[in-house]
Amino acid sequence: MNRLLYSLTLYLLMPWALLHLWLRARRQPAYLEHVAERFGFSEEPAGTPLIWVHAVSVGETRAAELVIKALRQRHPAHRILLTHTTPTGRQTGVELFGDSVSRCYIPYDFPSAVKRFLRRFRPQVGIVMETEIWPNLIEHCHRRSIPVYLVNARMSEKSARGYARFRSLAGAALRKLAGIGAQTERDAARLAELGAGAVTVTGNIKFDRTAPPEMLALGTRFLGLFGGRKVFLAASTREGEEALILDALAGVDMAELLVVIVPRHPQRFDEVAALLRQRGQAFVRRSEGRPVGADIRVVLGDSMGEMFAYYCASDVAFVGGSLLPLGGQNLLEACAVGRPVIVGPHTFNFEEATEGAIEAGAALRVADAPALAEAVASLFRDSGKREAMAEAGRRFTQMHRGATERTMAMLKW
Repeated sequence: MNRLLYSLTLYLLMPWALLHLWLRARRQPAYLEHVAERFGFSEEPAGTPLIWVHAVSVGETRAAELVIKALRQRHPAHRILLTHTTPTGRQTGVELFGDSVSRCYIPYDFPSAVKRFLRRFRPQVGIVMETEIWPNLIEHCHRRSIPVYLVNARMSEKSARGYARFRSLAGAALRKLAGIGAQTERDAARLAELGAGAVTVTGNIKFDRTAPPEMLALGTRFLGLFGGRKVFLAASTREGEEALILDALAGVDMAELLVVIVPRHPQRFDEVAALLRQRGQAFVRRSEGRPVGADIRVVLGDSMGEMFAYYCASDVAFVGGSLLPLGGQNLLEACAVGRPVIVGPHTFNFEEATEGAIEAGAALRVADAPALAEAVASLFRDSGKREAMAEAGRRFTQMHRGATERTMAMLKW
């Protein structure tokens, strides 16, 4: 009965779903591409046998890269179908895998759309990255004896409170999963509280990501373009943070400081460029590919898939989404390449990894933008502190690796 009411509600909300796509497309036109896929219609060749992997957006897709690589080694005859929710996730999949995988958007959780999707692709198994609980999708996979695994699963306190409002619906779905691999004990406990069956703590796959050689080379190229300046990187910034950071850093007396800002979402590149022009701030865009003159204080990183390179070319990094109550972004890439990390007060999306990095001495937490500017100035004055944090970051990521191997051990079908 709960799932029936849920399905009826979804059908009633269908006009809103279409309006939502149209509104998102006003800022990111790609949302109006492949719309039929969101209702279970796809012209993508199915291919058999097939393994289906779902990764919502960019971060999940990058984590899925390691799982897909391991799946290919274990099942070389299988085709991989990679599904996404966002255009940026889909584009990341294109960059990582090209035509070597099939791809489409995951359908909305309407029973009819889910049935069309499963009839079309007939996957032997489904592997869902992080936290995606779709009751109808899981139910119809269960009916077709398609095992579905939730891997690299995280469940923040905020998300757990949201799911708890529909505990019986969420719990029924979780119990029909073939297995759950949680990132941490806390994630496992919250999933169990919602009604999940056996949950295995496999760790965070993102610890296993290392900088590809081409990103190390690109980072070296960036260093050349930056002209030997002291580089502060504001990585994965979200709406409203860039203005706060620029205001705070205006009071830092360091003529040779170069600020590199890389917005989290590509649809905001032009928005941040407009902000810089409005402030009369001379800047260079990464896409221009030209050297940064001594009169330039800001570089706008308007590119996707190059975050490792930006980290390699920086001296100190702030990881965005954390100055404002947005939950923060992943700081592990910065730690992996040995860059001192600063985060704001709001990191609930990556709570355990962030707390672990702070405890290990690899990251600092600041209360607000003025405190961020003070921390930046302090770190640039103290090379010993920067080096100690860099080494702590490398040790921190190294000691937590192995989640991909533990995840693969859990996947049995």
